[in-house]
Amino acid sequence: MSLTEHKKLSPRSMRVFFVTISDSRTEATDSGGKLAIDLIVSSGHTVAGYKIIKDEPLEVAALIRSIAEDKQADAIITSGGTGVSSRDSTYEAIVSLLEKQLDGFGELFRMLSFAEIGSAAMLSRAVGGIFRGLPIFATPGSPAAVRLALEKLILPELGHLGFEVKR
Repeated sequence: MSLTEHKKLSPRSMRVFFVTISDSRTEATDSGGKLAIDLIVSSGHTVAGYKIIKDEPLEVAALIRSIAEDKQADAIITSGGTGVSSRDSTYEAIVSLLEKQLDGFGELFRMLSFAEIGSAAMLSRAVGGIFRGLPIFATPGSPAAVRLALEKLILPELGHLGFEVKR
């Protein structure tokens, strides 16, 4: 089956749970989260949930497990906690859960980021993969990074990815 045929069979709309992982952001200051929700909805998908949690690996992993277990969403997207500071632990929390890693997501994200921000792109630990049949993407927390990840990579392939993980 060709890519075109796969995309024709792919769901047009998926339920996306968006999580902001931050020690300092609130709903009032979460501009990346607001942007993500706008982009998800404008691309035809549904926001199944939105939450802000601290960058605590056990809490991040527990939330992802809960969303998957309760079938609250068809995909999970997170922002924040993917850098290299001492508090950035989202990468470890999410990678520990993944059954399959989508290496191309992080590679392409860093390549596209390099075009925008230069060599600092190598500090990103953006990652994607599959957990219990759910696509999961962890993006950096800046609004520019959220926009790049969603517009250029995640949203154009989300339905196709949803189709593939259910086969």
